[in-house]
Order: sequence, then structure tokens, then C-alpha cells
Amino acid sequence: MADHAVSADPRVQAQLDRLWALSPGADVLGLERITRLLARVGDPQRHLPPVFHVAGTNGKGSTCAYLRAALEAAGHRVHAYTSPHLVRFNERIRLAGRLIADDALAPLLAEVLDVAGDLGASFFEVTTAAAFLAFARTPADACVIEVGLGGRLDATNVLPAPLVCGVAALGIDHQAFLGDTLAQIAAEKAGIAKPGAPLVTMRYPPEAAEPVARAAAAAGAPLLTEGAAWQHRVAETGVVLSDRRGSVTLPHPALPGAHQAHNLALAAAMLRAQDRLAVGDAALAEAARGARWPARLQRLARGPLTAPLGATPVWLDGGHNESAGRALGAAIDRVAGAGEARSLALVLGMLANKDPRGLLAPIAHRVGLLVALPVPGHAHHDPADLAAVARELGVPATVTAGSLDAAIAAVAQAAPGALLILGSLYLSGEALKANDELPD
Repeated sequence: MADHAVSADPRVQAQLDRLWALSPGADVLGLERITRLLARVGDPQRHLPPVFHVAGTNGKGSTCAYLRAALEAAGHRVHAYTSPHLVRFNERIRLAGRLIADDALAPLLAEVLDVAGDLGASFFEVTTAAAFLAFARTPADACVIEVGLGGRLDATNVLPAPLVCGVAALGIDHQAFLGDTLAQIAAEKAGIAKPGAPLVTMRYPPEAAEPVARAAAAAGAPLLTEGAAWQHRVAETGVVLSDRRGSVTLPHPALPGAHQAHNLALAAAMLRAQDRLAVGDAALAEAARGARWPARLQRLARGPLTAPLGATPVWLDGGHNESAGRALGAAIDRVAGAGEARSLALVLGMLANKDPRGLLAPIAHRVGLLVALPVPGHAHHDPADLAAVARELGVPATVTAGSLDAAIAAVAQAAPGALLILGSLYLSGEALKANDELPD
């Protein structure tokens, strides 16, 4: 699904309009188009600073945030390419630590679009080419690049020689593109493996671990799996990581959720798997304390959207699959308050190709009210259908709303202990925009 990108800058918007007209308007996996497109702009992917390439079903964005934070804490200039954007297209491309400026973005998109017309390139392919072109032209010490969809056939997988590759948590998602089984999905994610580049992975069940190992062997990539090459545990003193370099204890991550310790450990293991860029223990600790990643169990500030709720804590999470539901289930006390039954209100909107039951099942026992709503500008589940799923899972009160403002008004009347806005990164972007909290 193409992302609905708009810009307040008319120069950027003109190029985004061109992109809409050019793009097929859907995810189209494969490397032929992106390879031809990059060749037309000088193959910038061959001229990048050292690359950390990250795939995974859940947690890859947070892992990228920890990588960037640690590298920057160590004094390195870092480019980053992530997706999707939440509010502004510029969020996808970070040049040497700063979001790309409109006056740089507009001509960059124009340059790529000027040569892309006959290729049928997708939204993501054009964006990837623009990012790589910007990264090749702007001095930096490292690149952190997040896979868009899958891995093996993702547009970012044209990178010829990444420094380190990593695979975060695996789960069932995007079945139409990646397959219906965990084994198929694992093979696609591990398809980012490259000769000589360490492939650092979390611990997976055998049905996922085996295809990951086969992909690494086929690529000639050293495989560093959790449990064999590295391990982590969460202690009162922090997150303890052990690997070939020894042990280090990092602070508990500032990003909320028990799963963030795992993402932090993966990022640290990736950084410690290479010797080209110095990243000491102090920089890793600073990443734990300082990494930020919006719409991942983010506590919203008091703003135009949250003001009607008074002192009620409002949380935001873009989770949209079963794996995200399990992670939220482990973190639910942080959100809803320990031991307070049914104290949580949930505002839920989900894209049509996502599984609401898988997301809701691990947290439904804490939800007293669910307000279902559409996801503006995208094919989405009917709010009435979401409410029906919630009722089947035992949620005692469900209503529907036509907009985010209406949903907030319904929650305000119920006066819950806490509110979680959930189900879609696109909905998260709408919430951040409405609350004047633009990601930077």
C-alpha cells in the first residue's frame, strides 16, 4: 500500500504529486526496477558510508533507533532511512543526524522522478533511490537502513556490502507478500544476508531458525544468533549483554515495554559484531537512556488532542499484528496500571489486511472500553467489525466513532484510568499531528 504523503512545502508537494501519478499505488516487491532506477542516478548504493541493515516483523524500527543513538553518542555522523513516516515525508530520510530539509528534498525527488517515468517504480522504490542519493552525497560515518517490507526482495536489498545485518523479532504479517508460515517469513527476512557481513539475529523457534541459517550459509554471511553467539538477560541493574567481547550491563531502556530490552540488546550485539566504527560501552549506555522512537508506546503530552481527557494518561502505539499484541500484553501494566482490572480504554483503527483478533487477544482482559474508528485515507477494517471482535474477546463496552476527535470525546465521557491509541502507524501519525507532536 502506498503511503499518503503530503507536504506543507509546495515544492515538495509538487514532487509528491508526481510520485503519486507515477507509482503503481501498491507494494510491488522485486529488485529489477530499483536496480535500473539506481543505475540511472549513478548507483549511489555503491558509495554509502558503512551500512547497518535491519529487517524484522516487529522491533526493526526501535533497533534502528538504538543503533543511531549509540553511533551518535560515540561521535559518529549517521544517516538513517526508515519507514513509514508518521506525519511528514521528511521523517524517512535523516541526513547526518537531521531530518532532510524541504529545500533539499524537493530537488532530490525531482532528480529521481525525472528518470523514473518508464520503469513503473513504486512509491517506496523512488523514495529509496532518493535516500541513497542523498546519503552518497552527504558526508557521514555510518548509515542505518531499515527494510521496508520483507527483506530478500525489498528495495533496500540492493546494498552490495553492508557492514552488519540484523533481524529483529519475527511474526506473521504481510502474508500476501511474504508467505503464510513463520518459516517462509523468516527466509524472506534473512534474505538481506550478504557475503562476509555478520548476520545478527534474535533467538527464534526451530521453524524460523532453520531457514535463517540456510539463508546465511547461502550468502556466505557469518551467523551470530542469540543463544549461540550472544545472549542477554534483564536484571535489576539493567540489561546484561554477553558476546565474544565479554559482558556489558546497560541501563534499562527509556523506551517503554519489556520488549525494548531485546531490541536494545540486538542493536548492541550488531555494533559489537564489527570493528570498523568504535562504539564503546558508554555510547551503548547513552543509547539505552536516550533513544527515541515515536508511536511505540509513546506517552503523549498534554495537547489539543489529549486536552479533553484531563489528567488521564494517553499512550500511542502503532502495533498492528499478533507479535505486537504479545509485546503490548507484556507491557500492559505500564500502560493500564498494575492490578487495575478493565481500567484501560482503547481507541482502535486497523488497515484491512491486518488481524485485529491477533492484536487484541493478549490485552483484551484489561480493556474496559473500546472505541473503533476508520484509518483516514486507507483501506481499513469497518469499525463495527473491530467492535464485534472486541466483544467476542470479552471487552464489556464497545462503540464506534467516525474520527479521532469523536473517539477521544467518547473516551472522555467514560473517564478511564488510561487510554491507548492503537492499531496503525498511519492512525498514530494522525494522533501526533492532532496533538502538535511532530516527530523530529
